[in-house]
Amino acid sequence: MAKKINIAFFGSSLVSAYWNGAATYYRGIIRALHERGHQITFYEPDAYERQKHRDIPDPDWAKVVVYSAEGNQGVNRALEDASSADLIVKASGIGVFDEYLETAVLDIKKPDALVTFWDVDAPATLDRVQNNSADSFRPLIPNYDLILTYGGGEPVVNAYKALGARECIPIYNALDATTHYPVSPDSRFAGDLGFLGNRIPDRETRVEEFLFRAATQLPDYKFILGGNGWESKPMPINVNYLGHIYTRDHNAFNCTPKAVLNISRESMARYGFSPATRVFEAAGAGACIITDFWKGIERFLEPGREIIVAENGDGVAESLRQLTPEKARKIGDAARQRVLAEHTYTHRAEQLEAILSSDFDSRKLQRFC
Repeated sequence: MAKKINIAFFGSSLVSAYWNGAATYYRGIIRALHERGHQITFYEPDAYERQKHRDIPDPDWAKVVVYSAEGNQGVNRALEDASSADLIVKASGIGVFDEYLETAVLDIKKPDALVTFWDVDAPATLDRVQNNSADSFRPLIPNYDLILTYGGGEPVVNAYKALGARECIPIYNALDATTHYPVSPDSRFAGDLGFLGNRIPDRETRVEEFLFRAATQLPDYKFILGGNGWESKPMPINVNYLGHIYTRDHNAFNCTPKAVLNISRESMARYGFSPATRVFEAAGAGACIITDFWKGIERFLEPGREIIVAENGDGVAESLRQLTPEKARKIGDAARQRVLAEHTYTHRAEQLEAILSSDFDSRKLQRFC
């Protein structure tokens, strides 16, 4: 698209991945849009101690505006500043002011601007609005020019359209090859299988099955667990819990164990077509990935050649028994080649530009074409 646009983006945090699984996704897509000439301002609240746990400084590829999580004065200033943008994005799961912003971004846009709801957790959003007819977001869905999601495929698209969405399009997670790539192993992360993910109710039972059950079956193998919230969780003795792993250490975490594990949240697995950011981070580092099964895996990586798929903890254990270092290296190399060819954030930015240039609502989009 010839026209370069000014984007106002309201999200959880761009500068901190602390209790913020969407950080890698935000950084990848926003950096790629900047490289294509677009201007992005990212508005984030000072909440959940994220500013105390920054893992990147303010980037040169986006302007970051941090507003207070106390009272409405700060968020209202941010909204006033964002009102001149060509594209206003309200992401899901900011954690504060979500209901307020869902309405406010619709109120502030110019007549010739677009307003988008970008859902980084569509299964949770859809479950909420479908189970509660009085949910405040539900009647707002048809008012957005576009719903974007970072996963979900046809099940999510159909569900949003049934709720009145004008258009719903997935823009999947991807690889930022400038930040996730092969590095030398690090002894802190040595082991047979590593998993990196925060402890949340929607994932905990599946971690017990796919990680802890496998560890119990393989007492002579070493398992590595990183992420927030697991310190009080009973786990097998051969699981080494490391706590929060900063983004700067993700490459080493992915490159050191013989394999890394992807465990989807229950809702993500149920909807399918929802590769987590950790899948592309690990693939970019050339890691051999073992994943739980979810519909649509083959759209991103080929099972058996570029990724190993396990139905349960028994399957994870059996996969590890059969996995030689040579086989792990071959699978990791194939995964890296695939994501570099098809699944980078440059690919996703090109997709977004094509969406904005499409004719699904030519009255609003013609100025961007």
